[in-house]
Amino acid sequence: MTNAPAPARLAVEGLDQHYGSAQVLRGVSLAVEPGACLAVLGRNGAGKTTLLRCLTGLIPETRGRIALDGTDLTRLGSDRRARAGLAYVPQGREIFPDLSVAENLRVAARAHGLERTDAVDEAVALFPALRGLWHRPGGNLSGGQQQQLAIARALATRPRILLLDEPTEGIQPSIVAAIEAVIAGLKGRITVLLVEQYLDFALRVADAVVVLSRGSVVERGDPRVLSHDSLTRHIAV
Repeated sequence: MTNAPAPARLAVEGLDQHYGSAQVLRGVSLAVEPGACLAVLGRNGAGKTTLLRCLTGLIPETRGRIALDGTDLTRLGSDRRARAGLAYVPQGREIFPDLSVAENLRVAARAHGLERTDAVDEAVALFPALRGLWHRPGGNLSGGQQQQLAIARALATRPRILLLDEPTEGIQPSIVAAIEAVIAGLKGRITVLLVEQYLDFALRVADAVVVLSRGSVVERGDPRVLSHDSLTRHIAV
């Protein structure tokens, strides 16, 4: 990703979110330093995916502030946040099933004005298995192959911040290892916010950890210092 823009600092301050009368996020504050990886951990229903969807503008926050390098994104739509440098890989991947691998990647690059650059080639270089699937429809790929395509598609937009929602869910160990290697290799070049339930994976790649429980931050810190037993209790069903 030699021509990518500089990684950005992401800051979230006092974020609340409601679905009707139910409050899902409660005063969530966090920061991801440029080029670092922050893992957001928690049980199902803790508010992790809601947090990502608020960050991308897919759902509105009730209160709070989201800033990219100090620039307030809170009132911007999802398209303008994407152009500002946010790229989102949702849980379930959501690739275009009827488009080929190549078309999935080129559509993403074109949407960001990068169709005449090396952005697609740079993204595929991180997941070289995609070259052998170049003309295959996305819907015909395995779950692990689709996950690689989804991450490569996000990277083809040359983001400043990459948001990943449970990238290891239902994925075979060899592809989990490939994703881990890519995240490690992106450090210093792209800021990563990783939502994950696979604790050991998250602790290996993260520079910092935030734990959500019932929509609130209940623990945060350096993964090398935090208690593994305490983190496991927060994640265990």
